[in-house]
Amino acid sequence: MSTDQPLRIVIADDQAIVREGLVQLLGGLSGIDVVGAAADGEQALAQVAEHHPDAILLDLHMPVLDGIGATRRLVAEHPGVAIVVLTTYMDDESVREALRAGARSYLTKDADRIEIATALRAAVGGLTVLDPRVHATLLAATSAPPPPAVATARVPDPPDGLTQREAEILALIAGGLNNAEIAERLFLSSHTVKTHINRIFAKTGSRDRVAAIAYAQHHNIA
Repeated sequence: MSTDQPLRIVIADDQAIVREGLVQLLGGLSGIDVVGAAADGEQALAQVAEHHPDAILLDLHMPVLDGIGATRRLVAEHPGVAIVVLTTYMDDESVREALRAGARSYLTKDADRIEIATALRAAVGGLTVLDPRVHATLLAATSAPPPPAVATARVPDPPDGLTQREAEILALIAGGLNNAEIAERLFLSSHTVKTHINRIFAKTGSRDRVAAIAYAQHHNIA
């Protein structure tokens, strides 16, 4: 990309207020041209195919096709597009999965527009930018001693499409922990925990924590 040409980007986030806010914030910066916006991974791929941007700013958790799946397909189908993840999730599992899929940089939604624009430009230039807390999370995960080798049976997948992380959080809810205690236990932000719990309620058909605890007990999630 020529240095005198604006950076052409696509923004993908399933929350309309976040997506529209990013379009306005980044579109108002000199040298940034927002050429498309998408509400899910499939729309993001279509926008990239249509507009051929330099980079895409991508949320992880979206409907139809999530950010990890979209990243894999972008790398395969549009390898010249730099991928920057912007999400609420900063646990080591999400970070590793995104980077393994091909994301070049990883930011949380606490980042301001200058930090996001800097990460986008760096990614287009082949550099990696990580949110400082994400970097600390990765360092902590890689420095932890490996668990002793033990022969164990494969853990069955949780019911109703719950992820292992959601099942873990559901078990903590059943154990009587509140959101703040869960966040502290799992080294997650309170917002991330709340997002997980909303997804747990949706997948299990639970209207509240009491119903979720009953579901956990019925399915032996502990």
